[in-house]
Amino acid sequence: MATTTRSAPDACTLLDADHRNVKKLFKDFEELAGSKAKSAPKKKRALADQICMELKVHAQIEEEIFYPAVRAAIKEHDLLDEAEVEHASAKDLIAQIEEGDENDPKFDAKVTVLGEYIDHHVKEERNEMFPKARAARKLDLVQMRDQLMARKEELMQQMQPVAA
Repeated sequence: MATTTRSAPDACTLLDADHRNVKKLFKDFEELAGSKAKSAPKKKRALADQICMELKVHAQIEEEIFYPAVRAAIKEHDLLDEAEVEHASAKDLIAQIEEGDENDPKFDAKVTVLGEYIDHHVKEERNEMFPKARAARKLDLVQMRDQLMARKEELMQQMQPVAA
C-alpha cells in the first residue's frame, strides 16, 4: 500500500513549489527586460543568477533522487528520458546566461527562452510524470520529499555566493 495520501505534501508538491517559485522569478525578469532604468541591467543580472541557481539545484535533486526512484517504479521510461534531455538543454542555456553579459542584446532572449523551456518541462512533469509517480505503489513520496528538501538545502548553501 502506498504511504502517500492525497492531502500529505509529497515530493511532487515540493518540486511543484520550486516550479512556481522560478516561474515568478521569470515573470519578474520579464517585467525588467524592457526597462530603460539605469539599475535594470544589475537587477536583471541578479534575477538571472537567482533563476540559474534555483534551476541548477532543482535539476540536481530531481536527477539524484526523484528520477531514479520514479524510473525504478514506473514502466514509461520515455518520460524520464525526455526530462533528462530537457535538463541537458536547460543546463546549456544556464551556462550561457551565467557566462554572459547582462548588457548583451541576446541576454534577455536567452533568459526568455530558458523560461519557455522550463514552462514546457513543468507542464510535462505536472501533467504526466507526477500523476504516474503518485500512482506508483513502490514510491514513498512523503519520505522522498524529506530527502529532496535536505539535499536542496545542502546544495543551496554550497551554491550561495561567498560574500567578499
